[in-house]
Amino acid sequence: MRTKMTETVHRSGFACFVGRPNAGKSTLTNALVGQKIAIASSKPQTTRHAVRGIVTREDGQLVLIDTPGLHRPRTLLGQRLNDLVYETWASVDIVGICLPCDQRIGPGDKFIIGEIAKLKRRPVLVALATKTDLVSKERVLSHLVDVAAVAEELSIEWAEVIPCSAVANDQVDLVRDQLIRLLPEGPVYYPDGEITDEPEETLIAELIREAALEGVRDELPHSIAVVIDEILPRPDRPEDKPLTDVFASIVVERESQKGIIIGHKGARLREIGTAAREQINHLLGTRVHLNLHVKVLKEWQRDAKYLNRLGF
Repeated sequence: MRTKMTETVHRSGFACFVGRPNAGKSTLTNALVGQKIAIASSKPQTTRHAVRGIVTREDGQLVLIDTPGLHRPRTLLGQRLNDLVYETWASVDIVGICLPCDQRIGPGDKFIIGEIAKLKRRPVLVALATKTDLVSKERVLSHLVDVAAVAEELSIEWAEVIPCSAVANDQVDLVRDQLIRLLPEGPVYYPDGEITDEPEETLIAELIREAALEGVRDELPHSIAVVIDEILPRPDRPEDKPLTDVFASIVVERESQKGIIIGHKGARLREIGTAAREQINHLLGTRVHLNLHVKVLKEWQRDAKYLNRLGF
């Protein structure tokens, strides 16, 4: 798409980041968009659905799709998440492969790259050497040599190789510039100022789940889901001091997990509510009263009926 007056090329399209757990995919997505739209956690397999973040500039529009990580599925939920990953890979223009500098490139990374290489319609591949803030310059250089070697080993070609850190804001602008440069010519898909097409309800549920994930045992994160039951403006509030009531359910698979989430005399649930409420206040731009309760849906990750009800 070119304007007649200036012959300026406008580029637009879709990209996603892939990588093993904790490679920095969601953190980088948020940094590029300039606002938190995807939750980030130290727990593996945090991302549960494809979240779209929108970067709009005069010269282009980049739509970033934050997807779940590819993994060996142990449940029906895991299989559905993997299916979503493959569907996304097949539809985007660019795949950014996150290869964190603080970890050696291993079989898991090579498996992911190999799976993308098998696609009938192979997207443009960009290597992102993430987490440069955690290592020395010498380690970054050594890692970049390994990144080049893995491309040769798997018979692929990197369109770009960019060391970066979303946390330290190291070369995030360069990542944004290069991704837009690699997009095809195209129209504006979303209005200027829009940063995601996710409903507020979904974003709120994700912020609550992020708060619930902190500090829980390794086996519990996969069992946690969040459902927004109702969002209501509090009636009879002055216009300059609005209050929104959010009623939400944290769903787990077993009664023992319910006890962990609630904590001793409700202490853990209060911590979750406090942490989530602060983020939701920022998201909505208004004060929120968050009402949380916990319910058990036995083995919901393996039950198609429950998965459908929970939006998977």
